[in-house]
Amino acid sequence: MRFEYSNKVIKKVRLKILDKPGYLGSLTTRVGDLGGMFGEIKTIHLGKGYKIREMDIYSDTLDIFDEILDVIRTVEGVDLIGVKDVVEEYHKGGKINVVSSVDVETIDDLKIVYTPGVASICKQIAEKPELAAEYTTIPNNVAIVTNGTAILGLGDIGPVAGMPVMEGKALLFNQLAGINGYPVLIDSHDPEVIIETVKNIAPTFGAIKLEDIKAPECFEIENKLRKELDIPVLHDDQHGTAVVVLSALINIAKYTFLNLNEVTVGYIGLGAAGTGIYKLLKAFGVSTQYGADLDDNARNHFQSLGGIPEDLEGVMQKSRIVIATTGCAGLIKPEMVQQGQVILALSNPNPEIDPEDAVKAGAVFAADGKSVNNALAFPGLFKGALRAHASMINEAMMIAAAKTISGFSLEGDLVPNILDREVHDAVAVAVEQEAYKSGAATVKNSY
Repeated sequence: MRFEYSNKVIKKVRLKILDKPGYLGSLTTRVGDLGGMFGEIKTIHLGKGYKIREMDIYSDTLDIFDEILDVIRTVEGVDLIGVKDVVEEYHKGGKINVVSSVDVETIDDLKIVYTPGVASICKQIAEKPELAAEYTTIPNNVAIVTNGTAILGLGDIGPVAGMPVMEGKALLFNQLAGINGYPVLIDSHDPEVIIETVKNIAPTFGAIKLEDIKAPECFEIENKLRKELDIPVLHDDQHGTAVVVLSALINIAKYTFLNLNEVTVGYIGLGAAGTGIYKLLKAFGVSTQYGADLDDNARNHFQSLGGIPEDLEGVMQKSRIVIATTGCAGLIKPEMVQQGQVILALSNPNPEIDPEDAVKAGAVFAADGKSVNNALAFPGLFKGALRAHASMINEAMMIAAAKTISGFSLEGDLVPNILDREVHDAVAVAVEQEAYKSGAATVKNSY
């Protein structure tokens, strides 16, 4: 079975190109005429009168890419040597592994890290369980838990098919925050099975990150685990997304002179992301919020949280800021846009309305979901919580993260560079400090 998610196709082509003026330019022009875009370009061999180059080429569909290859074959002075799938190459063998933090080079080393030396550490922890925080990796371990029911825009494809996403989260944890992220795949649609499984494995971890579990089950699972565990439990699709959206709105408010505590906000789509954003903006001080969804249960849940249910037209007419997370491309028509509105059409790969079309229709500011990525939030959010040995990640900690992220954005940008380690370090510091201020921390303040 083939699932369609993103239209973008990324391939690496190897080409032999005559090393004379005009040939490379002719190639790029012909590819551009078909809508192809170039990523990385590098020379891998310099021959007599020619160069062999590898180029990453992006196209909207596989059919268009095939057309691009046909055109390349006709370009004078260019020979097509080979084509590779870049994404498949990166994923072969998986994206993560487990490595040791100490070297074992001699038998004496082995006796220290394993038997018999390790027994003394086990005895100490047995007598004082709190020593596990000092002598094990538990305080730096995060479980990345999914049942595969809401993977990206693919829907319910099962936990194993979602493993590449979980590996990606673990990779980002490691590279951006120095955290050990462990994917945990649970093959069940029953919330109680997921809850019991997580409770049983929780002693291994300092925090639990719920990932790509569909609504409304995700709400029940998170709520029950938060009550029954004494470590942070956070559903990233709700709260990580919410943190990045709030950080973007803080900057939008600065650029457009809006007061976020006074504006009306409307949601189109009340699933995990929409609900999470609503909760955080309410905690931030946004009092009037409207919400539309085709599902009666979603609307009722939204109302039970304090939101005002509306239909699509009502949300568009009554809201100064509109946030759409439906996964339905083109849902918002230009004629629905009000003068001076802010439109965040966050569905990927195709938004509910193209930002340029929204601005042409009268929006003062519009953006899609390409830059609003929850990976800007979760590494620092969890790192700060773990450093404070927090029992939870509360809304005050999330707001501190959002404010910090917004402060790193370049003038005119919504959010900063997602790979800037300084951003994640600063978020961790802000979250840790807020954990102490708000009473979520359980150890002595290190500041």
